[in-house]
Amino acid sequence: MMSTHRSGSAFFLLNVAAYLTLVTVAMPVLAAVPGRSRLWVGLLFALFGVLATLFHRLKPGGVWIHAYLAAQTAILMALIIDFPESGVSHVHLLFFVLSAYAMLMLPLLPAVAWIVAFFALTMAAATYFFGWKHAVGMSAVAGGHALFGGFGALLRRSEMDRQRTEALLAELREAHRQLQEYATRVEQLAVAEERNRLAREMHDALGHRLTVAVVQLEGAQRLIPTDPQRAARIVSTMREQLKTALGELRQTVAALRAAPENELPLPAALSRLTQSFRDATGLAVHLDLPPELPPLPAGHHLALYRAAQEGLTNVQRHAEASQAWLALRADNGHVFLTVADDGRNFPAAIDESAFGLRGLRERAAELGGQLLLEDRPGGGAQIRLELPLLPEKFPKGRTHQVE
Repeated sequence: MMSTHRSGSAFFLLNVAAYLTLVTVAMPVLAAVPGRSRLWVGLLFALFGVLATLFHRLKPGGVWIHAYLAAQTAILMALIIDFPESGVSHVHLLFFVLSAYAMLMLPLLPAVAWIVAFFALTMAAATYFFGWKHAVGMSAVAGGHALFGGFGALLRRSEMDRQRTEALLAELREAHRQLQEYATRVEQLAVAEERNRLAREMHDALGHRLTVAVVQLEGAQRLIPTDPQRAARIVSTMREQLKTALGELRQTVAALRAAPENELPLPAALSRLTQSFRDATGLAVHLDLPPELPPLPAGHHLALYRAAQEGLTNVQRHAEASQAWLALRADNGHVFLTVADDGRNFPAAIDESAFGLRGLRERAAELGGQLLLEDRPGGGAQIRLELPLLPEKFPKGRTHQVE
């Protein structure tokens, strides 16, 4: 069903046809009737025209359409009955206009019923006033009703197509607006995600080395009066560590490539990290690496390396341990990295809002894994990172073949 808002062009054509027909019919009828009756006839024609101007305001298919058609039919029948000769000859042509209106504004069956009624009234008036032979001669008016009815049907279909097109256009505009909003949100999320990634990289890479440097420099400062040679060796080692940290900082800020460890097979990168930690802290670290690993996606490689960095850093800062263990293994479609120590257990309330732990949890969640904080069997604490190796869990990116 059409809405109350309709195309101006379609109704303009129909109104033009209606008023041209009205003028064409009214002029000969007014010329034929006696002078004293012209006012009455003119009023009836004027009323027909006024009602025609109100037609486009009616709701399609509503009861007012039927009331409108009934009122216009009554006007035309009054003209035919009062002036049979002029009415039958000319006024019946205005029923053609009503046929178009009926087809435009009503469903098919009610519209056809009205058109049949218009034709039947015309034939009944012709038969009543002039006999059945005259009525048979007017049977061609059925073609006029069909023509105007078809015109109304075409306008109706055109109007419905126009409204469907407008609805689709409105939906397309709304979809375009939503797509723009979605693209903006995606861009904002991408920016936020990249900021978080850079923050994690800076914390995991630079934070680890700076923490080690601060602790060792404090120790070197205490050794200067009693053992200057050992203090010098510590300072020399820290200088190399800080040079490495500066290089990593430049790479992270520039975000042009991964850290140097990402270019190495993971066991080699972990061996280098452990040896550097031993040299810097003097803490014994037992390294347990598998003879071979399955290919690791870039995200897994980096997450495991950063977990090892964070774990060793926490051992130095918080554990008060004499030795630590770093183990890597792959089993049952998962890869596991554990960093443990023989120092203090985890406190009852662990501050997991600390950026290092939060960053590791975020990395694990992004890769479909988990980070566990546990007490080590035999005393101490350990962190364990578990990541799945199922292909569907892999993020996009290159993989590292461990040699």
